[in-house]
Amino acid sequence: MERLTPRVRVVWLLLALVRAAIFGGVIVGAAFGLTRTAVWESAPDVLVPAAVALAVALALLRILVAWRRYGIWRFELRDDDLYIERGVFTRVKTVVPYVRVQHVDSRRSPLERTTGLATVVVYTAGSRSSDVAIPGLTPTRAEDLQESLRQLAIETAGEDAV
Repeated sequence: MERLTPRVRVVWLLLALVRAAIFGGVIVGAAFGLTRTAVWESAPDVLVPAAVALAVALALLRILVAWRRYGIWRFELRDDDLYIERGVFTRVKTVVPYVRVQHVDSRRSPLERTTGLATVVVYTAGSRSSDVAIPGLTPTRAEDLQESLRQLAIETAGEDAV
């Protein structure tokens, strides 16, 4: 089983912090607005500190999940399929038969380019979850994986799907 590049933690941690800051700002701003306006005249004095505590707790949880996510994410090119394991709270095991692969893309967001990472996206035949993404790869590994998946899909094109 192959793991992702450890630098993907940086991306996931930064995204967790940004999302936590936005969500925390909304929670604390709403609490502050409720205590400083006439919307809720008898708002408890503890509302703003409670909102701050909630925002900090949620930020810590997001950071913990982002950190743990790396330790769980794995993938493997097997004889007949691509196997992926992921998920912190709900473990997801995905099997993509090569015969179902329609095409394979690689992409690099601005944050991924900054951290020297790339994502491979595998599009499959079917309507449910018709694509799977493998994030946290070096650009070279992403290109190699994209080419390997392309070749494996071509080799199995004449076979029936599982």
